[in-house]
Amino acid sequence: MSVSAPAGISLDNWLSAPYSQWSFQHVEDFVPTAVISRGTGPVAVLPAATAPLAEIPVTGTEGVATTVGAVMASTATDGWAVAYRGSLVAEEYLGGMATQTRHLLFSVSKSLVAAVVGALHGAGAIELDAPVTKYVPALANCGYDGATVRNLLDMRSGIAFSDNYLHPTAEIHVLDESMGWAPRSSPEGPATLRDFLLTLRQKSAHGGPFEYRSCETDVLGWICEVAGGQRMPELMSELLWSRIGAQCDANIGVDKDGTGLFDGGISACLTDMIRFGSLFLRDGVSLTGQQVVPVAWIADTLDGGPDSRQAFAASPDDTQMPGGMYRNQVWFPYPGSNVVLCQGMCGQMIYVDRTAEVVAAKLSAQSDAGDPQMLLDTLRAFDAVAHELAGITS
Repeated sequence: MSVSAPAGISLDNWLSAPYSQWSFQHVEDFVPTAVISRGTGPVAVLPAATAPLAEIPVTGTEGVATTVGAVMASTATDGWAVAYRGSLVAEEYLGGMATQTRHLLFSVSKSLVAAVVGALHGAGAIELDAPVTKYVPALANCGYDGATVRNLLDMRSGIAFSDNYLHPTAEIHVLDESMGWAPRSSPEGPATLRDFLLTLRQKSAHGGPFEYRSCETDVLGWICEVAGGQRMPELMSELLWSRIGAQCDANIGVDKDGTGLFDGGISACLTDMIRFGSLFLRDGVSLTGQQVVPVAWIADTLDGGPDSRQAFAASPDDTQMPGGMYRNQVWFPYPGSNVVLCQGMCGQMIYVDRTAEVVAAKLSAQSDAGDPQMLLDTLRAFDAVAHELAGITS
């Protein structure tokens, strides 16, 4: 463990305030991780340009007038950046972060794993409508029997699973324990992530309403490893990280068997989030000119399925996104497909406005895992930035 670890930190509290600001930037110093190499290719250059974005006015929640800078200052931001037409017009670090600091992405990790699915699908290695048991036969012995890869990509399986950290018996706690990210509550509990996934049971028909379940991405990661013939750190390096022109290696937390926490265990630097998000502006082509995921994958993500919005509207949870959609492990907060979000708890976000040609990223250490006001304020701030930048040349 790093000598700079704060006094009193433990497996019980490392992801909670006041320790989280340190741990979100030092996961590799606290739990086992594996490197996702950027490879040896060129770094995608983000030319620097300046724009006074911090002073842009924002109408916050409850109609309160604020500014972009004030939103960032009031939402436990560790770093935020904005690119417009491929040029970096804002980049600010707070909370001890620096340009090459790896920060925990939480569920933004899901969008990265989905890109690996997209690349493997494009190569013919994964069929989206195939049953998950085609790739992982062991899943026939749990609730995932009969589910398809598509069901998992859109979080529409019928699995009984809760991500509610505030509920003491939510399955997410057992998932974290199986990863070694939380103390084990029972010696009889699953000892690895894959062991945990095989305990899950079905509560309703697969292909039903959208319901957010982190376990879906963990099964997708397992499928990728089988279909791609490699563990995820190597697979993601080969298919994604080495192809987007990343500035830094990323890493992923792993359990005792070397299985990654695919749903939320990746750490990466801030501007590499911009490089990844740019794929949604460029039909899957990186800023270095490589086709990372197929054009058809991006089109499918943006268009959604025939009932994606209806399934999202039918969610038992309040998504805070009326008229929105979830497709291929990314969020669409509005009725159209111009704005794309990759989101993680405690304030992690990649924001893409395709019409404005804006990609933004925010890494944070919010103490509330899912504060809806901070999420909406951040979304409004990036909307205001996109509107302002697009208006400059419109």
